[in-house]
Amino acid sequence: MKNSVLKGALGALAVVGVALAVKKMAERKRFIRGIFDEYGIKEKSPFGLADKIREMNDEQYQELKGKFKKEFKSRCHNRRREAAEA
Repeated sequence: MKNSVLKGALGALAVVGVALAVKKMAERKRFIRGIFDEYGIKEKSPFGLADKIREMNDEQYQELKGKFKKEFKSRCHNRRREAAEA
């Protein structure tokens, strides 16, 4: 009896974990599509993005780089480090 309850609880936890991972992947995919649309990149691949970056001036590149850093930064930093960066 105890094993079946434990298995059920672990199964439910696994389903929640997978759902959160899928949600995060969808958000990131939506972000990347937005970048491609915003900069008019027709080839939806890393190579298309690299070609566009080569065409950019430094100001545009720094803006794009900031967007990527904001979206993909790790949220594991400790508070002191985040305060020092701000």
